[in-house]
Amino acid sequence: MAELLLLAALLDVCAVRVADCDADCAALGRSLLQELVESRVRLVHRTVRFLLVIMRAALQHAVREDELPRNVARNVELSMGIKREIEPLTAREGRQLLAAARENRLWAAYELAVRIGLRRGEILGLRWSDVDLHEGVLTVRQALQRVGGELLIVAPKTQRSARRVALPAECVTALRAQRAQQTADRKAAGSIWKGTGHGLVFTTRNGTPIEPRNLNRSFEALSIRADVRRIRFHDLRHTCASLLHEQGADARMIMEVLGHSSIRVTMDIYTFVRLDSQRSAFDRVGDALRGDGNAPDDDDGTAGIPMAG
Repeated sequence: MAELLLLAALLDVCAVRVADCDADCAALGRSLLQELVESRVRLVHRTVRFLLVIMRAALQHAVREDELPRNVARNVELSMGIKREIEPLTAREGRQLLAAARENRLWAAYELAVRIGLRRGEILGLRWSDVDLHEGVLTVRQALQRVGGELLIVAPKTQRSARRVALPAECVTALRAQRAQQTADRKAAGSIWKGTGHGLVFTTRNGTPIEPRNLNRSFEALSIRADVRRIRFHDLRHTCASLLHEQGADARMIMEVLGHSSIRVTMDIYTFVRLDSQRSAFDRVGDALRGDGNAPDDDDGTAGIPMAG
């Protein structure tokens, strides 16, 4: 709501300035960015960019209708923004987390997040009809999100987010345990069982959908018990991508597993190199530069240079 109010205010300011003053439109365009910066509303860079796209489209329509002389929003230039540093769990930390999770009601949720990189909403919106434990395949068809104060089943984030993923044996085992736990919960709840009819894999003891924020809280407590660094639940998805990359998976496979909209997203965000991997590579370069004294040099430094006769 705050973003929409800000956008409306900026559009009003833009229209008033163009109509009431003779200021140069280019300068006016630059001033729009300043108003975004000076606003008290805390907006992430992606939101600001999204608002600018809408503003440009709205003003361009006004130009076509001869209501404005020029689309001043075209003169606004945004910086690339500050990229959040991603530091996923290491393989050792991942093992510690999953070992501790075995005693947790949401063990299967953590297995799915770490091993196949499902988003939080995809996990909580997963249905038993989307899981084939016999074939070991999971299909992402929907997500559970809180929208406008209400928990809703929504479509996947992007078209590619709707995907089929092979289930590792560990995930199949955890999901079988989850099904047994849910059956026990249903029997214990008796008449107060509140199953929604969606057939969700992850529910509360009374059969209701799990609040996304409660999964975050559970993860924070689990991280402390497992003695691993505190990260966001979403960073388990980064952990999956990082571990796949380190084990030799190519970018296209990682894109398909995680359901990215394009391979560029995969390359830009996930397939980074850890510092320890960098050090290992530098050590190998150092070994090559030192040599073992037995192998002949591949290059005497004169390649491509004519020798005087």
